[in-house]
Amino acid sequence: MDGNGLSQRRRGRWIDRLSPPVAVDPAAAGRADRVEQHEARWHAQSPHAARRHPRAQGYQIRPDQVVSGPPVVVIARAAAPRRRRLVIASLPLLALAGCATVPSQAAAPQTPRAVVDAPVDEGAALDRLFADDARNEQALDPLAGLERGERVSADRFRLLFTPALIDQQRASNASALERLGRIDRKALDEAHRISFDVFRDSKLEEKIGLSPQIVALTAPRPFNHFGGFHVEFPGLVAGESAMPLETVADFEARLALDRALPAVFDTAIARFREGEASGVTEPRLTVRNMIAQIDSILATPPAQSTFTSPIRQFPRSISTRERRRLAREFLDVTTNSVYPAYRSLRSFLADEYLAKAREDVGLSAMPGGDRLYRLLVRLHTTLDLDPATVHQLGLGEVARIQTEMEQVKRELGFAGPLRDFFDSIRVDPRFHPRSAEELARGFEAVGRKVDALAPRYFVHLPRTPLLIQAYPAYRAQYEAGGSYSQGAADGSRPGVFYFNTYDLKSRFLSGITTLYLHEGAPGHHFQISLAQENTALPDFQRFGGNTAYVEGWALYAETLGYEMGFYKDPMQHWGTLDDEMLRAMRLVVDTGLHTQGWSREQAIDYMLANSGMGRSDATAEVERYVANPGQALAYKIGALTIQRLRRKAEGELGQRFDIRRFHDQVLMSGALPLPVLEAKIDRWIAQEKAAPSD
Repeated sequence: MDGNGLSQRRRGRWIDRLSPPVAVDPAAAGRADRVEQHEARWHAQSPHAARRHPRAQGYQIRPDQVVSGPPVVVIARAAAPRRRRLVIASLPLLALAGCATVPSQAAAPQTPRAVVDAPVDEGAALDRLFADDARNEQALDPLAGLERGERVSADRFRLLFTPALIDQQRASNASALERLGRIDRKALDEAHRISFDVFRDSKLEEKIGLSPQIVALTAPRPFNHFGGFHVEFPGLVAGESAMPLETVADFEARLALDRALPAVFDTAIARFREGEASGVTEPRLTVRNMIAQIDSILATPPAQSTFTSPIRQFPRSISTRERRRLAREFLDVTTNSVYPAYRSLRSFLADEYLAKAREDVGLSAMPGGDRLYRLLVRLHTTLDLDPATVHQLGLGEVARIQTEMEQVKRELGFAGPLRDFFDSIRVDPRFHPRSAEELARGFEAVGRKVDALAPRYFVHLPRTPLLIQAYPAYRAQYEAGGSYSQGAADGSRPGVFYFNTYDLKSRFLSGITTLYLHEGAPGHHFQISLAQENTALPDFQRFGGNTAYVEGWALYAETLGYEMGFYKDPMQHWGTLDDEMLRAMRLVVDTGLHTQGWSREQAIDYMLANSGMGRSDATAEVERYVANPGQALAYKIGALTIQRLRRKAEGELGQRFDIRRFHDQVLMSGALPLPVLEAKIDRWIAQEKAAPSD
């Protein structure tokens, strides 16, 4: 759930009437309680606790740094067994994450929030503000509407990348902040206070992102190769997308979007040209990649393209006569409107923009880039962090993980230097899949084991099913090893865990477990599904988020593999260390690229020297950091914060600590900014300590 704005999860403002998350069977929950009480006592008393959860014992961030196509496998989740979008104007509509925020009372998420100890008028006023803002945001984000399965008008669609849309966003933001300022926070109950704080932080960040100074640095770069609109649009309107395609009117609405696409691309080209004049441009690296992506899209004949996929699977309700007419129109519009629009965009990028784009890949090489990078670090981590401090934190984490790698390397029977071991596993066939089917089987096996163990660690489990699927060919070359795409809030569309089959010799079997835990369950799939299934929350908490929480949770979920017994196998243990190394290296490489003048090649070489990554993965990672500055920092920052909060709860609660209830506190208020999450956990610890003993 990464990428520039478009690849991240949008802040959809959509009220959906759903049933609550599914609770585990009471008998199973009771057994899990007993197991977890035993494990909590063992963890509190055992001198070997660090071995159980070694990553949680790592580098401590100081208080001043962190406030206190191919195979498809459907894993059915009966009772158990994704990217959010930040908003910086048109930072390419940066609103998850791309790749880019559930009820606060975890004990009873199925009960609609009731204002108990606060005056009804204050809580009701806040709820009205949330509902009004949801409607405003819905109207102002046509792409989010497509993601949510709404019928989006062509007029709304044409607003993309326009100054008029930014003006509307500013007006909406100012109105929301003015109304929020009239509400007495002290008069609210705890659930509303949490929502108040999340909403306030979100709107203040949005206000900064919509300021003329920042818009001047973001709007002239409407998209790039990592999750840009030009590659997202085909998926948003495909036959298998969330967009409704049940009636003739639905198909006509889809055709209207295709006819509007040339105007949207023309607007984007105009914004790119503004950047040519001001020096605010994309690096040539991302421009070349966009050109290659467009070539890949255009290489497919219109009749076989994603754009005409709806006419290959008409619903039964549409008559044969209408099917024939619509089929002709879809083919005509794709051939004479959509494809020419892509060719026009390609011509502009290749023949005009490429020569004027910047050669250096880091933001520091762009006018105003240093200021923009600091803002992006704040947006993605929810903390005011100094890039130089983050760089040093990363170097320390890399050194710590290398020490653990040395031990596992010996367990795997290798006596040479660590760097030689990296080279060895890149060519050792034991570490690499022989086929895409082998990868799919591996992920499916991990999924079944997670399903069996999840009730020991979670009170509530998502109802939304999870699909395991390889990336389509046109995306694979430009994607990392895997990612998650959220399902529908009502469970009608499953979440999808994507894995990469491009250049199989660069993929590692040793990374199967940790990748699934992160992108699938209990990582993104649990966190995102539980939030959006929880109707007791305001929409911005159900469907919004911040990268530090979303990705921090997913990285924390990887560490649960130690407790679940996944990493007893040295190969899988190596895989999780190698993936953790990736997140630590991100702290070094992202700041190196954007504040210290690192080149693309320097960054790739650093990653190859300090991990077992293949060159294809290292290249894709570095090019992602170039396209989406600051986002990659949030993984490690968020995970270290959640790990620290868990250790704090374990230390203060002792035998009272229940991992299931802790996870509920973390998950069941949505994707909170890290300072808000810490305050919530502190209150929960105090409540648990004050509660009578069982």
